[in-house]
Amino acid sequence: MRRHLSLFLPAVLLASSAHGLLASGAHGLLAHSAQDPAELRQKLADIQGRLNQVDQQLASLKKRRKGVLVEIQGISLQRDRAKAQVEGARLRRDQAQSEVQVIGREQARIQGEVQRLQSDLRRQVRWMQALGPWGDLGLYATFKDLEAWLVRGRMLAWARLQERKQLGQVHRLQGDLATKEKALKEVLARVAADEKEAAQLQAALRLQEEKLNSFLDGLQKDEASQKQAQAELAEEALQLERLLSGLLGKPKGEAFEAAVAFSNLRGELPQPVEGTLSQSFGEHLHPRFHTKTMQSGLLIAANGGAPVGAVADGKVAFADYYQSYGPMVILDHGGGWFTLYTHLLGLSVSKGQVLRAGESVGAVGDTVDGPRLGFEIRHQAQPQDPQKWLKRKYR
Repeated sequence: MRRHLSLFLPAVLLASSAHGLLASGAHGLLAHSAQDPAELRQKLADIQGRLNQVDQQLASLKKRRKGVLVEIQGISLQRDRAKAQVEGARLRRDQAQSEVQVIGREQARIQGEVQRLQSDLRRQVRWMQALGPWGDLGLYATFKDLEAWLVRGRMLAWARLQERKQLGQVHRLQGDLATKEKALKEVLARVAADEKEAAQLQAALRLQEEKLNSFLDGLQKDEASQKQAQAELAEEALQLERLLSGLLGKPKGEAFEAAVAFSNLRGELPQPVEGTLSQSFGEHLHPRFHTKTMQSGLLIAANGGAPVGAVADGKVAFADYYQSYGPMVILDHGGGWFTLYTHLLGLSVSKGQVLRAGESVGAVGDTVDGPRLGFEIRHQAQPQDPQKWLKRKYR
C-alpha cells in the first residue's frame, strides 16, 4: 500500500503546484465579475452583424457618383468599421475572461475532490497497515469462530476494492486537472493575443478618426468644396422626393390601411427615440461647413444604439441604404402619409413588414457629428414639421 500511496501523492502535489502557477497568471482575470456566456455570444453576433452591414454600405458607396458627400461617408464608414472591430475585440477578451473563471471553478472543484480522496486513502492505508504484514492471515489466528473470520475477511477484501476504486478516481481526476490546466494555458494565450489585437485596432480607430477630422477641417476652409457639398445635398433631397412620389404610385392592393387615419394623430405622436433636438425643421447654416441646407425633418441627438420606435401603425415601404442618409426606413401610414427614419445603425426590418406603434424600426446610428436619428414626416412627398405632430416636443 505504501508504494501505491507514494505514486499518486507526488502527482497530486505536482498538479497543485501547476494549478497555483497558472492561477497566479490568471489572477487579474479571475477578479472580474462573471459574465453570461450566452449574452457575450449574442453581443459578438450583433457586432458581426454591424460589420456586415458596414461592409454592405461600403460596397453600395462604390456604385455612387464620386463627390464630397461620398468621400465623407466613406471615411465615416471606415471609422464605424474600426469602432465595431474594437468593440468586438473587447467582447472576445471578456468572453475569454469568462472562460478563465469557469475553468478556475472547475479546477477548484477537482482539487477539493482529490484532497478528499487523498485524506480517505491515508486513513484507509493506516488502518490496513495496523493489521500487520500478514493481512487476513494474521486475523485468522485471533478468531475462534470461522464465520466471524469470514466476515472480517470480506470486510478487508471490500476495503481493498474501495482503495483500488479511489486510486482510479484519483488518476481520472488528475487527468481532468491536466486537461483543465492545458485549456487554461490556451485561454490565457488567447487573452494575451486579444489584448494585443485590441491595442492595434484602437490605434487603427484613432487613425480613422484623425483622417475624418482632417477631411472635415479641410472642407471647412475650402469654399469650393462647401458649394459642391451643398449642391450634392440639394440633389439628394430632390431624389428622395422622387422616391416618395414613386411610393405613392404603387397599386392600391399594396397600400396600407390604418385603423386610425394618420391625419387624426397630429399632436399625439410619441417620440421615436429618447433624445434632444440637434437640428430643427427648416433652413440652417451648417456650423462647420457654412453650407445652407433645408432640414426636412428633425435631427435628434441620442445614445448610439438606442432603440427607435414606429410613431404609428404602418407598413415598411422602403428599407435600404440611401445615399448620405445611411440606413433608412420609410413607413407608409396610408392616405399619402409617410414617416422616415434615417442614419440608423443598420437595417432590422424589411420591405412589406407591418409595424405597430412603438415597435422597433431599428437603432440610432452614427454621423460625423455623433449619434443622430433623422426623423421626417411627409405628406404626398412634402415635408412637415414633426414637432407639430409630437405629443412631447424635443428640446
